[in-house]
Amino acid sequence: MNKPCTVLSGVQLGPYALPNRVVMAPLTRNRAGKGNVPTVLNAHYYAQRASASLIISEASQISPEGAGYPSTPGIYNADHVSGWRLVTEAVHAKKGRIFLQLWHVGRISHPSMQPNGALPMAPSAIKPSGQAVTYDGHQDYVIPRALELNEIPIIVKQYRKGAENAKKAGFDGVEIHGANGYLLDQFLRDGTNHRTDAYGGSLENRARLMLEVVEAVCSVWGGDHVGIRLSPLQPFNDMHDSDPEKTFSFVVKQLNQFNLAYLHITEIGKEFPDAAGPSFDFGKLRSIWKSILITNGFYDLESANAILASGGADMVAFGRLFIANPDLPLRFAKQAPLNTPDPETFYGGDEKGYTDYPFLNA
Repeated sequence: MNKPCTVLSGVQLGPYALPNRVVMAPLTRNRAGKGNVPTVLNAHYYAQRASASLIISEASQISPEGAGYPSTPGIYNADHVSGWRLVTEAVHAKKGRIFLQLWHVGRISHPSMQPNGALPMAPSAIKPSGQAVTYDGHQDYVIPRALELNEIPIIVKQYRKGAENAKKAGFDGVEIHGANGYLLDQFLRDGTNHRTDAYGGSLENRARLMLEVVEAVCSVWGGDHVGIRLSPLQPFNDMHDSDPEKTFSFVVKQLNQFNLAYLHITEIGKEFPDAAGPSFDFGKLRSIWKSILITNGFYDLESANAILASGGADMVAFGRLFIANPDLPLRFAKQAPLNTPDPETFYGGDEKGYTDYPFLNA
C-alpha cells in the first residue's frame, strides 16, 4: 500500500525533480536597492530559503508603468538582470530552484509612482477604494486611465521581454502574476473590466489578455517552465466578480492548452462569505486542471499534509512561515517549533526581520 503524500514527498515539476512539496510563496518585501535593482542582501535572503522545493520570487514589475509600491524589484533593464543574477547564483549554489514572478500592478499605483506623473493604467477607468503605498506615505488611489486598444500589444511585449530577461538572469522558470487585483486579474474579473471592445464584455474577451500573455511567455520559456497564479476569491485591491466559479473555471480550462508547469491558486478570500457568490468549489478547479496544482492560504504542516494526502493539491506554498523560518522543510521534517513572524518588519527595512531569523541548528 502506498504511503500518503506529504510535504516531504518528492515531486516532478516540469523538467525538475524536486525533493519536497514545500514551496516558498511570492512575498513582496520592499527591499530592492536603488533603481529597484536586487542586491546582495536580497541574494542572501533567498539563498537562506533554498531548501524549499521551489522558490517563487517576489513580484517584479515588467515595466516602469507596472510599479505600484516602493522598493520593489524590476525585470525590464540590464541592471535588473544583473541584480537578479546575484540571487539566482546564490540560490543555485545551495542547490535550490527559483522562478521569477512577472508583475504589472495596473490601477493599483499612484501618479507619484509612474513615469512623468502619469495616471496608472487599467482595463477601465474605475478607481479602487483604499490608498496607494508611495514613497511619500499612503495616498488615495486615483481614477486610472483605460488602456487604448492599440496599447494592449505593448503590454504583451513587455511580459515577453520580462520573460527573456528572467532567462538571462538565470532563473529556472517564471510565474505570471494573474492574481490579487493586479492588471491581468483586473482584465479578467467583471467588477473591474467594463470594456466593450475585444478585451471586455464576454468572458472570452476578458480572459484574452491573460491568455495572450501566457502564450507570449511560453514562446520564450516553453510551457513546462511557466506557472501562473490566480486568486478566485481574493477581495484585496477592491476586487470582485459576479460569478467567480464560472470565470475561473473557464480560464483554468483555457490554460490547459499551454501545458504549463503548474497552476498556483491562492485560496485567500474563501473566509469571506460574500466573496464566493452563490457557490465556489476549489475542487472543481482541481478537476479541470491537468497539471501540477500549488495551493496557498494559511496552511500549516497538518493542513498541508491533509490536502496533499487527499489529492486536493500537489504542492503547498507557504508565505509567512517562510519569512520567519528559512529552514522550513527541515522544521517540518523534525516537527520542530517554528519561529514567529514579525509583521512590523514584513515591508521595507534592512536585515531585521529579513535575514536574521534563526535556523533550527544555529
